[in-house]
Amino acid sequence: MLHRVHAVFIDRDGTIGGSDQVEYPGQMTFYPGVKESIQLLKQHGVRIFSFTNQPGVARGEVEEKDFVTELSVIGFDQVYLCPHEHNAGCTCRKPSIGMLEKAVNEYHIDLHKSIVIGDRWTDLMAAQEAGCKKILVRTGAGEVALTKYHNNEYYGKWGEVSPDFIAKDFVEAVHWIIQNG
Repeated sequence: MLHRVHAVFIDRDGTIGGSDQVEYPGQMTFYPGVKESIQLLKQHGVRIFSFTNQPGVARGEVEEKDFVTELSVIGFDQVYLCPHEHNAGCTCRKPSIGMLEKAVNEYHIDLHKSIVIGDRWTDLMAAQEAGCKKILVRTGAGEVALTKYHNNEYYGKWGEVSPDFIAKDFVEAVHWIIQNG
């Protein structure tokens, strides 16, 4: 059991499947080993939460319940989803930490003992702001994010963020958590 890790927050698109673009439920293919890796974390007593921006919900292109069903089936304990457009001014859209704070209120977890896995700098920014460990996967938009990081293309608060681990994919990220968590 991983006593030091309370929860893992996992981005959806590009992190556990799909590409660097949003793909709706029924369109996205999960990467190999994702479901098994989620189950492995759960066997170690870790709560698994979704942590995803999905503005297609606000545009009426897809329903939130479809994401909840898709992610619950593969083992997520809770699906935290921001349905708002980029400029909506909400407090839940990454890099804001609203989804993380909601999990704290609902599950009484310690964010300083939690980890975020994502493929974009917005995922890591939210993790940094909340005090979570940060894992960048190289799938989805991860290679572009990593290149920008290495080329010092992030400025201000964005430039102050650095991953705790860079994984080739979600499976490697989970193995790192189990070995280092």
